[in-house]
Formats: sequence, structure tokens, C-alpha cells
Amino acid sequence: MIKKLFMVTALLALILSACSGQAATATATAPATEPPVATTAVSVTEAPAMTDTSLPASPEISATATSSTPLTVTPTVGTLQPANAPDCTNSASFVADVTIPDNTNVAGGTTFTKTWRVSNTGTCIWGPDYKLVHYSDEQLSAPTSVPLPITNPGQTADISVDLTAPNTTGSHRGNFVIENPKGLIMKIGDDSRLWVIINVTVISAATVAATATTTVLSNTTSNVVAATATITVTGTLPTSPPTTTSVNITTATCAFTTDREKLTQVINALNAYRTQKGLPPYTVNAQLTQAAQRQANDMACHKLYVHTGSDGSTPQSRVKDTGYVAQSVSENINGNYPPFDGQGAVNWWINDKTDPRHGQNLVSTTFKEIGVGYSFFDNYGFYALVFATP
Repeated sequence: MIKKLFMVTALLALILSACSGQAATATATAPATEPPVATTAVSVTEAPAMTDTSLPASPEISATATSSTPLTVTPTVGTLQPANAPDCTNSASFVADVTIPDNTNVAGGTTFTKTWRVSNTGTCIWGPDYKLVHYSDEQLSAPTSVPLPITNPGQTADISVDLTAPNTTGSHRGNFVIENPKGLIMKIGDDSRLWVIINVTVISAATVAATATTTVLSNTTSNVVAATATITVTGTLPTSPPTTTSVNITTATCAFTTDREKLTQVINALNAYRTQKGLPPYTVNAQLTQAAQRQANDMACHKLYVHTGSDGSTPQSRVKDTGYVAQSVSENINGNYPPFDGQGAVNWWINDKTDPRHGQNLVSTTFKEIGVGYSFFDNYGFYALVFATP
């Protein structure tokens, strides 16, 4: 019995020992199955990394795209002025008056837009660094400058400027030029000027009211006429009535000389020309002569070839400074070396094609009186011929 029990116990121990050995074997061989699992894990980890690299949605790529956006947003082609070659040339030709042709009637005090059409005949490209600026005669409330549109060689540009008609009847003119980026005046055909010529036939009601008011204020002085004349010319109410006129104003400081014979020659040649045209002769007026001589002296001493004096005066203001009350004023000028005689100066104005007004003034039926000035300095002779209607 005991022997049988021992054998059963031994047999059971052997069975348990066998089970224990299988478990140990399974545990020992488990690492042999890990490498495939580990290989699979590495493969899964690398695949997303490769996918993320190819996506443009990572924060770094998104930031880079945002910062580069302004570089790719460029203006429409043609809005930026291309750089010009250093040796490019600037020239232009007048094409047409798009608005306000010469001698257009404009009411005094009104604002209007003058537009010239000009062709780019040079090799430079125009742009905002090219500017239209006032050059001579009346500024007509023009701005300091007007930038040009981008215009390639061979193209035309419409150049516009807003102006205001003076509050005084008669013919008014303003000359403008185009300056390149260096501030040099561009040649336009055979001239350098673009001009506007208007006729003021009606003075605004505001100006008439201002004149009446100033007359009342001036009754306390002895210079009622001078105060009224100031309003007629400028169209603005002065801060105080003038007490004296500027008859003795002079901007000439050089040792100029004049020549009465040349003055007489101009008058005789001019009136002979008018007789040929069937027109009455002009009457010489002392105040207009004073205004003309002032400009002739100024031109001689400052080598001016324009109607605007070195002090900023205009033909209208110079006539007004003498006390002459004018309905309309105009002026011819000439500077030459060697000087013309009087007949030569008149012939030059008759044949002047660059400023048609010179010839028109000689045969005008609007003006009634004239004044002539001549000044000689440094071998140059300068004439000024003033026309006016009292």
C-alpha cells in the first residue's frame, strides 16, 4: 500500500516537472518572437515621419509661405516706372489741346482743368519723377507741380492741371514746362512750353462785391482809385487799403543803358505794320511805358527771357503798380545778342512761331494803348512792349 502510494506521488511529481519545463521553455523562447514585433514597431514609427515631411501643413512651412506672400504680390505691369538707361534722351512733341483750346472764354473766378496731349519722342520713360511746373506769365493758381503718368517712348500722355481764371477781364496766359528728374526743362518740339490762353469776359459776382466793399473802406483815404484797381486785378480783398502805388519799384541793379532812338523805331515800325493791316495806330501811354521799361531793365540785369520778373511780378501787376487801371493787359518781350534795332524787334515778333500771341498783339483790335521799354547791358539788348485797354 505504502509502495503504491509512493509510486503515485512520484508519478505526479514527474508530471508537474514536465509542465514546469514547458513553461520555462516558452518563457525562454519568447524573446525569439520579439525581433519581428520590434521590426514592425520601427516600421510604423518611420512611416508617419516620412508622410509628415511631404505635407505642406507643418507650422514651419506655413510660416515660410506667409512671410513670402508680399514678395509675390506685385503691382500690375506698367504701374511701376522702369529704370532708365543713363544715356537715354528726353524730348517731346505737342499733339493737341484736349481741353481749353487757346482763347477759350472762361468766367472770372471759375476753376477749370487744362489738358495737353504730348508725345514722348525721346528714349527715356516718363513717370512720376517727371513733373509739369509753371514757368512764366500767370500761374492761374496752378499747384507747385503735377507728376506725369508712365509714358514709354512713342506713346502719348494726357497732362492735366487744375487752374483758376483771374477775376479781371481780358486775355490771360500761363506757360508751363516739363522737368526731368534732374530738374532740367524738356524740349517740346521747337519750344519748351505748354501754354494756356483764356479770355475772361465776365467777372464773378463775388469780385464785384469785394470791389464795392473796398471802395467804402477806402473813402477814409485819398487813394480810392488805387484800392479799387487792386481788387480789379487780383479779385481779393486787401487787408488794408494801399496808401501809395509802387511806381518806383525796380529790380534792376546793373549798369544798364537805354536808347530813345530804338524806342521810337519800335513805335514807328509797329504802327506802320498796323496801317498795312488796315488798323488804327496804337497810342503811347506814359504809365505803360514805365511798366515796359521796368521789365526791360529787369531782363537786362538778370538775363531773363520770360514775362515773369525776378521779383515775381507779371505784366498785369507791373501795369497795376503804375496806377494804370486796365481792362486787359498783354506783353511782348525780346532779348538778343547783338541787339535788334526797333524794326528788327517788330519783325521778330511778326514772325515768331513759338509764341503766336506776339504777332496777335501787334494786330489786336482789343488793345488801344502801348508802352515800350529797351535796356542794354553786357552786349545784350532787351525789349518789352506792353499792350493795354483802359
